[in-house]
Amino acid sequence: MPMLRVEGVSVSFVGTPALTDASVEIGTGETLALLGPSGCGKTTLLRVIAGLQTPTRGRVMLDERDLGGLAPHLRHVGLMFQDNVLFPHRDVAGNVAFGLRMEGRPRREIERRVKELLELVGLPDAGHRAVQTLSGGEQQRVALARALAPEPAALLLDEPLGALDGPLRERLLDDLRALFDRLGLTVLYVTHDVGEAFELGHRVAVMKSGRIVQAGTPDELWAHPADAWTARFLGMRNIETANGRPIVVRPEAVRVSPGSGARVVSVERRGAVVWLRIRSDEGRELDVATTSIDHPRPGTSVAYEIDPRGIVELDN
Repeated sequence: MPMLRVEGVSVSFVGTPALTDASVEIGTGETLALLGPSGCGKTTLLRVIAGLQTPTRGRVMLDERDLGGLAPHLRHVGLMFQDNVLFPHRDVAGNVAFGLRMEGRPRREIERRVKELLELVGLPDAGHRAVQTLSGGEQQRVALARALAPEPAALLLDEPLGALDGPLRERLLDDLRALFDRLGLTVLYVTHDVGEAFELGHRVAVMKSGRIVQAGTPDELWAHPADAWTARFLGMRNIETANGRPIVVRPEAVRVSPGSGARVVSVERRGAVVWLRIRSDEGRELDVATTSIDHPRPGTSVAYEIDPRGIVELDN
């Protein structure tokens, strides 16, 4: 049974729709990545769940409890944002303990919980440090510990790694995935980054213009994008028309070999995967994904073939 359920939520600002009939479910212990471009309504949906934004219509259910009308601090959800908003006048332990003190927990229980959480996020000896002395990554770890401190039923994260540089972001992404799995957390993770969504989400919900256009596992979305816009947003550029309908040729379905018929336009390595852009003698351009070390160089003449199983028919 879904633990967190959003049912037909709509939000308008001065008559302009920001969300339109958005519905999504997150099961117990599941991470759902809410993915879409800037301005599509992702943060608005998160704010509705958190109680920071009142919907025009629709409702939010958590463990079969209707959250309508409840203040944010009564909803039993944890929040973490890109801007961690740590309290500068409190040390690390004071920041982590803030929500527990607001709940009136006993001092010894607070101390035990703070110690437990700082160990959990990899900062066991940082309790007495001033937050101004922390790196960006350390500050996000403290913000995460603070969000987890009251043991929320669901955790909501809004672009929490967006301000971090590449290597640090990748390390924290790995840490978050392991932590979510270890704790069995129910998580809504908002991001505009496809790779981040696919890496963290058990399922991914894609948003466009205030609507959820497709939801499924990363494999399901990659194998069968709902339409041409979704395919392009997920990074597929091999979108063509066949028999009057749009199709996408997945890049891993295009294979190149020594020969003629096309030329390599560009080569880019992204970790283990090499992305080629080829142009056929007739002017057809295709992306090719390969893991081969011995790949052709720019300007090389190649032959190519397409595995028909990698051709997906799309909605318009």
